[in-house]
Amino acid sequence: MKYAKHEAKGYARETMRGIWAAALNPFDDKLQMNEAGLRRNIRHWIDDLGIKGLFVAGKQGEFWSMSLDERKRNMTVAADECGDKAGTIMSISDQNVDTVLELGRHAQDCGADYVVVHAPMLSFVHDRDEVLYNYYKYLCDRLDIGIAMWSHPDSGYLMAPETCARIAELPNIMAIKYSVPREMYARLSRMVGDKILVSTSSEEEWLDNIEELGWQLYLCSSPPYLLQTTNDRRMDEYTELAFAGKFDQARRVRDSLNRVRDAIRSTKPGGKPTAHGKYWQELLGQVGGRVRHPMLELTQAEKDATKAAFEASGLKL
Repeated sequence: MKYAKHEAKGYARETMRGIWAAALNPFDDKLQMNEAGLRRNIRHWIDDLGIKGLFVAGKQGEFWSMSLDERKRNMTVAADECGDKAGTIMSISDQNVDTVLELGRHAQDCGADYVVVHAPMLSFVHDRDEVLYNYYKYLCDRLDIGIAMWSHPDSGYLMAPETCARIAELPNIMAIKYSVPREMYARLSRMVGDKILVSTSSEEEWLDNIEELGWQLYLCSSPPYLLQTTNDRRMDEYTELAFAGKFDQARRVRDSLNRVRDAIRSTKPGGKPTAHGKYWQELLGQVGGRVRHPMLELTQAEKDATKAAFEASGLKL
C-alpha cells in the first residue's frame, strides 16, 4: 500500500487526474485469457495514448464470466504492467461479500492503487439508505485500500446522491463512478465538494463536467482507447486544453471527434457492445479477441459495416 487508510481521500485527490480507461479483456479462440495481448494493450494505452490509469476486471472486462482465480490474475497482470507509469483501480464487485473481501485483499497485496465496488442487487428492498451505508461500511472496516463506490442501472436501482454523500464520510471511500443522469451526479458533486472524486463514464459530457463541475477525473469506459490512436490523441488534447482553461479550443477539438463517435454508435448492435468494442480495437491494431457467454459475437455483416464506418471516421492511424 502506498498510503495509510486515513490518507486514501487525499492520495486519490493527488493521483487520480485525467483520463482513466476501463479495460476490455482479450480472450483467445479457446476463450482463455490472452495475457500477452492484455499486456500489449496496456503498454499501448499508457505509452502511446497517455492514459493515466486503468479500471480493471469490471463490466467492460466481463468479470461475471471469470473465475475467482482469473479475476485475481487479471489484477496481478495489470498492476505489474502498469507499474509506476499508470494507476490502477480494480473492480472487486460481486454479490457475495466474502468474494468482494477476498478480491479486495488480493488487490492490496498485488499493488493496486484502489478498488471499486458496485452497489449490490437488493431483492425486495425499497428503503436502501441504511442497507447501502452498512454494506460499504462493512467493506471499509475490513479493507485498508481506497474504495470507490459504483452505482449503475444494472443493480436495478440508482443510489441517491444523499446516500452517496453519507457513505463518502467513511475514511477510505475516495471516489464514485456514478452512472446516472447528469442532474444526479451534478447534485452529488455539489454536496461532497472535495471530499471524494465524482465521475461518470460519458465521454461526451467529460468536457462540460471539467468546466461546469470542476472535475479532474474521467472514470471511465473504453472511449480513451477506441477514439484515439498513437497519431490521433484528440481526447487527451481536449482534456488538457480544458484543464488549462482553454474551453473554446477544447470544444472545437472535442467536436471534431463526432464522426468517430457516430461511426461507433451507428454500427454497434444493441445486444453486442463488448464484441463491437473488441472488433474496433482490432481495427485499431490492438488485441481484441472473443467474448464469453452470455455475450454474443458480431456477424460478418456487422463486422463489414463497422469496418466501413471505421475507415470513414477520420481517425488517423
